[in-house]
Amino acid sequence: MDLTSLCTREVVGIDAQASLQDAAALMCDEHVGALVIVTGDDPPQVVGLVTDRDLALEALGRGPTRADIRIGHLAKTPPKAVAANATLREAVAAMEEGAVRRLLVVDDDGGVIGLISADDLLEALSQEFETLSRALRRGIDREKEQRAVLSVPARTRPVYPRFGTAALE
Repeated sequence: MDLTSLCTREVVGIDAQASLQDAAALMCDEHVGALVIVTGDDPPQVVGLVTDRDLALEALGRGPTRADIRIGHLAKTPPKAVAANATLREAVAAMEEGAVRRLLVVDDDGGVIGLISADDLLEALSQEFETLSRALRRGIDREKEQRAVLSVPARTRPVYPRFGTAALE
């Protein structure tokens, strides 16, 4: 499965010199939980990633922040990334290795083409498990239809009463 089909393709970026308030407002306006932090260069260069959790824990959770703190100060740099042609397993391993919940998805040239979250991976994996479960159920149904049940002579089977002692039925 190609990660490009799983990732969020509309990545929202913000200049590293933007205020924390501006970053939080942008997250709110765009309904996203992460921002790609870029330089003011032309073209902009990706320098990191900031999540709503970063804002809550690093900025708000530590009490009043100084007015001169910029969103770039919170950025995880360098950002963790995974190739667009990586497998689910490779993406999960990259998240584990980086101790992150989101990864940039990049093309062969390193250009950002999307963002993938742990939620995205969990959804994809759950769909794979659902498909596997259906395959197992179909296999059992096929066996029931195609295999005749052998007749065996009736026999007494053990019945286990309440206290675990065997009795004959």
